[in-house]
Amino acid sequence: MLSVLRKELKTKKAKREGILFFLFFLIIFSTIDYLNMSYQEMAIEYGKLLVGTNIVLNIIMSSGTAFMMILSNFMIKMKAIEPKGTKLGIFSIYFAILTYGCTPCVIALLANIGITYSAIVLPFAGLPYKFMTLGLIAIGIAWSLYDINKGACKLKLKKS
Repeated sequence: MLSVLRKELKTKKAKREGILFFLFFLIIFSTIDYLNMSYQEMAIEYGKLLVGTNIVLNIIMSSGTAFMMILSNFMIKMKAIEPKGTKLGIFSIYFAILTYGCTPCVIALLANIGITYSAIVLPFAGLPYKFMTLGLIAIGIAWSLYDINKGACKLKLKKS
């Protein structure tokens, strides 16, 4: 099944969708970064290396999430089911918003509807949270590839 996936990834449609998904998720992850702290403020407070690291991580996370979306489209097209791992891509965005995004904004918003929680403030503008998000995306990709390769369900055929 992975050989069929490789052929599908080479089509113009898959490449076009991949680019669109990538740009969409790059905008989301960059916006979340900006809500936490602008890159200029981050460069002043932590240095340019951290800004570069954040930008590179945004590109990697956007690529991974876009790849998961393409895997999801492929699975739906081939087997009419969505792989379980693709839900981790969306979960990683929620995780990003609730942790290293505009944390005070989210805490105030959720407190208005009766939900209270606090995010632990981590050093380097929440960089450890970004690595956790990257881990969620990696797990999602691995899980999706496993579902595509091994199949989500197997049919037992009876001999007649």
